Amino acid sequence: MENYFQAEAFNLDKVFCAACCSLKCKLLYMDRKEARVCVTCHSALTNVQSAETPATAVNQSPNPNNPAEYCSTIPPLQQAQASGVLSSPPPTVMVPVGVLKQSGNEGSLSRDQRRVWFADGVLPNGDAAESSKPPSSGSASSRSRVASTCSNKAATPEASEVSSTPAAPAGSPVGSSLSLIPEDGLPPILISTGVKGDYAVEERPSEIILMQQLEEGGLDPLVFVLNANLLAMVKLVNYVNRKCWYVTTKGMHAVGQAEVVILLQCLPDEKTIPKDIFTHFVQLYQEALSGNVLSHLSHSFFTQSFLGSKEHGGFLYISPSFQSLQDLLLPNPPYLFGILIQKWETPWAKVFPIRLMLRLGAEYRFYPCPLFSVRFRKPLFGETGHTIMNLLADFRNYQYTLPVVKGLVVDMEVRKTSIKIPSNRYNELMKAMNKSNEHVLAMGACFNERADSHLVCVQNDDGNYQTQAISIHHQPRKVTGSCFFVFSGALKASSGFLAKTSIVEDGVMIQITAETMDSLRQALRDMKDFTITCGKAEQEENPELVHILWTEDDQNFNKGVISPIDGKSMESITSVKIFHGSEFKANGKVIRWTEVFFLQSEDQPSGLSDPADHSRLVENVARAFCMALCPHLKLLKEDGMAKLGLRVTLDSDQVGYLAGSNGQPLLPQYLSDLDSALIPVIHNGACQLSEGPVVMELVFYILEIIS
Repeated sequence: MENYFQAEAFNLDKVFCAACCSLKCKLLYMDRKEARVCVTCHSALTNVQSAETPATAVNQSPNPNNPAEYCSTIPPLQQAQASGVLSSPPPTVMVPVGVLKQSGNEGSLSRDQRRVWFADGVLPNGDAAESSKPPSSGSASSRSRVASTCSNKAATPEASEVSSTPAAPAGSPVGSSLSLIPEDGLPPILISTGVKGDYAVEERPSEIILMQQLEEGGLDPLVFVLNANLLAMVKLVNYVNRKCWYVTTKGMHAVGQAEVVILLQCLPDEKTIPKDIFTHFVQLYQEALSGNVLSHLSHSFFTQSFLGSKEHGGFLYISPSFQSLQDLLLPNPPYLFGILIQKWETPWAKVFPIRLMLRLGAEYRFYPCPLFSVRFRKPLFGETGHTIMNLLADFRNYQYTLPVVKGLVVDMEVRKTSIKIPSNRYNELMKAMNKSNEHVLAMGACFNERADSHLVCVQNDDGNYQTQAISIHHQPRKVTGSCFFVFSGALKASSGFLAKTSIVEDGVMIQITAETMDSLRQALRDMKDFTITCGKAEQEENPELVHILWTEDDQNFNKGVISPIDGKSMESITSVKIFHGSEFKANGKVIRWTEVFFLQSEDQPSGLSDPADHSRLVENVARAFCMALCPHLKLLKEDGMAKLGLRVTLDSDQVGYLAGSNGQPLLPQYLSDLDSALIPVIHNGACQLSEGPVVMELVFYILEIIS
């Protein structure tokens, strides 16, 4: 069987057999090192060199970044058959490779401009991709494509000695499997070829050598390929005086999932990479494809032994708040930190995760909780036992839990308790209230970032629950947050009390009369503030008060998210994740619609008369965008434009769209097809406009097709 190689001379998307690629030549772009070239290129190079004088040969060598200077346009298979080298055609081997952008008057791109792009349009070292500049008006063509090559040698001499097979060129298919993690080794790894921006894939990396590289440190993490669309970045870091594995995903955004970061405290003399985390990342990716994504205080559980113990139950995911992120190579927002939890703690992760989060904070003295995980630790909770949560949630079948309204917080101060409800969460509150018992109104609260301390529930060795508090280090305690509130309407008027308040575990209970409960519910329906005076009826001085307050809108979402079109901040802009939406395949790629942002102009509501019309318009726009770009998916992906944005404006004065990637508009070569597909759809939507502008931004990703 013939061996096949990729020649170092730049032919467009060609792979050669050993016979066609058996010659070597000194190449200028490789500092005149010898490398394999195809027969035709070798002949062309030889002819050029023989025609030149020795004094000018070096300066006038063909530019290897421009195949038009010396590469034949005849396919190599046809060349080989014509010369009699091949008696029968070899099997077809398709290897898509990275593309170097070249515009008419800008000349060839230098080495440091060659790049390998990934699903999120980010380089392995974390730099953001930049699309090419539009061609000048005098260019004969909009752009010319040149294939970039990646060395088949490993990054270090040691790696090349251990590896039994040469590394595949970066950009070549690593397989269409959902998981590339072997049972008896590590997944493929990206390695540098020694030329900035060029990377190769090593199929069977040596763990011994990788551990040496990790121990030596360095700015760049190891990059493992979990599947064609998902990477895992691994690094050893010193975090809060603990040596930790730092493992993060890259590629989750493309399936509507926040990137995941794991900080795992190292074991003494640990010499193996925690491969189980890779497997779990692939499981999370698969879940996201089905529409099951993670969010703050969500969880994922293990079905078998994990990291050497069957007592490890899963991960609790949190968004960082007051914790230190210094010296961590963070992924692009949004991202979540996963904290390893024990099996005994999993019921609390399901039913009331904020209690578990704060209990971890109390255990490790980090506010509100640590970001790192510790293996083989003692669980913080045991048998559920006697807790008020038995009355508020189902620990047996998990059929119901304590409802939580986003942004709702409880402030506890001296003789004053304030329950603050964001105005834009009215519908959520009504839904929770309508499902509640007539005589009891109970809800979970969110972590209160404006408080300087928080109630914590601790289960002691006897199984009893106690109340403690944790606070920000070196900060006076003025406002204490609570994890839940309970209004009980069972207080009798004959008791002599107007109302009673008490702290129960990590929450607050307010006992009121049935009449006060009715008034409270009506005030909530009317979206009016309400105040309850506690204490005895005859008490006049300094009564304790409970305030129910409607506050400004909750805008604590999409932090750090920016538009791929122009870098516009999308923080506090309402968005909807799209699952099982428009998806089109072409040229071995798939384009997915993953999210839509609703940008409000001048605080005016959406102008479409019917929400169904709004949904229909967005879907039609997404479908038209995907279909228009289908012929260009491969080129866009090779250009590093894997994340695309489409902003559509419908207004009485302006109707149009803007498409872009990596903070720049799409090149004119794509706009003709987009105009043909989008303009009719957008104008049709404008006809349905009743009043006020509608501005929305859709986000798409171009991915490899995996099974």
